[in-house]
Amino acid sequence: MWAGHYRENSSMYKRTPSRDCSNMEDVEENLDLLDNVLDKGTPSPSWKLSLPHVLAATISSFLFGYHLGVVNEPLESISMDLGFRGNTLAEGLVVSICLGGALIGCLLSGWIADGVGRRRAFQLCALPMIIGASMSAATNNLFGMLVGRLFVGTGLGLGPPVASLYVTEVSPASVRGTYGAFIQIATCLGLMGSLFIGIPVKAISGWWRVCFWVATIPAAILAIAMVFCAESPHWLYKQGRTAEAEVEFERLLGVSEAKFAMSELSKVDRDDTDTVNLSELLHGRHSKVVFIGSTLFALQQLSGINAVFYFSSTVFKSAGVPSDIANVCIGIVNLAGSIISMGLMDKLGRKVLLFWSFFGMAIAMILQATGGSSLVSNLGAKYFSVGGMLLFVLTFALGAGPVPGLLLPEIFPGRIRAKAMAVCMSVHWVINFFVGLLFLRLLEKLGSQLLYSMFATFCIMAVIFVKRNVVETKGKSLHEIEIALLPQD
Repeated sequence: MWAGHYRENSSMYKRTPSRDCSNMEDVEENLDLLDNVLDKGTPSPSWKLSLPHVLAATISSFLFGYHLGVVNEPLESISMDLGFRGNTLAEGLVVSICLGGALIGCLLSGWIADGVGRRRAFQLCALPMIIGASMSAATNNLFGMLVGRLFVGTGLGLGPPVASLYVTEVSPASVRGTYGAFIQIATCLGLMGSLFIGIPVKAISGWWRVCFWVATIPAAILAIAMVFCAESPHWLYKQGRTAEAEVEFERLLGVSEAKFAMSELSKVDRDDTDTVNLSELLHGRHSKVVFIGSTLFALQQLSGINAVFYFSSTVFKSAGVPSDIANVCIGIVNLAGSIISMGLMDKLGRKVLLFWSFFGMAIAMILQATGGSSLVSNLGAKYFSVGGMLLFVLTFALGAGPVPGLLLPEIFPGRIRAKAMAVCMSVHWVINFFVGLLFLRLLEKLGSQLLYSMFATFCIMAVIFVKRNVVETKGKSLHEIEIALLPQD
């Protein structure tokens, strides 16, 4: 019934020229019209069928968070046991070499996900994390630790874009935002898990090895769980495996919804099976949406979120709060914001959360800049600094953290989705690397007030960018979104 109704009304939709970059009103009008045409009197598919598959996929996000935080507490013990204590370059490499591996994994993620499928990509993500964590746990020298961390990094780079793809493609439209927030929540739990596991590291000699061995368990569970999970029907359809795609839709949405989902999928993807080149993403007909995605990830990192995480212990220590309590406070606020976003994602929508999240982050950065000025007393400076930092982390977790990874697979056409995500998340890793590399030096040269003011400026730029360029996708099927954003040939 839906499919016939769609065919009768498809001529009503306006195509948005790809060169019309500054105004998204026509696109949002298209989406509202599509929603009215396709959604009349039709119940949403059950969310229960797809939930186990989404939860299995978010194990990769848990691992992402865990490995980002696993060396924070044990680094001093690692440097003592492996003989590079006091060598700041070596300590920095142990932390940052993961970023190099992550960039490699991320660049390859789109081609891997399109080549072998989403499930196999998850298994290939788990493999280097098992090997790398085992190498780091068993090594007796710096070289072995660095090689292990590099292996882990490739898995970290491969996991997030594949998780975003998979969750977007297997989730019913009515709960896709909620399920997308699971990725951020799992990342927070991974970070907090690494901090919890690292607590005994100073009291028990060699405990840091246990921290790495523990990481192999969820990685192995991810690899095994993917054997039993559904493959993405979108990927199967692109491979010409139509019957298998319909079977997987039945597993994910129910029998009654599978046939319509297949008819919807065929409208856009039928003729889009040719190879996607990098030049097409950067200069072709889809360059607009790739630009939006890349800019969102760049602004996310230039907002200063990782700098805040790097500097949080110092700010809390200046206020008389021990570093371990500071880490717990940041973790709890981050997790709380992520859980709240899960409830709001499919109610308020992606654009609203993203807009007000960046706006709140700008306010928080202004508070921190005020705390670094001479206009307030020492006690007032501490309140402004600590309060601004906690507000920043909270508002980030409400929108700027979880939304880009969910929104981008939604706005990318199925034909380019995996490779476009790889390009956009590679921008994320490059900016992340340079922020981590330059933050302390800029803080020393510019001072906290000017640096935090710069971060606030980037947040305000993000507010304007979201207002002008981001389209609302709440409650819309991937097919509806693709039709509305389809550029003219």
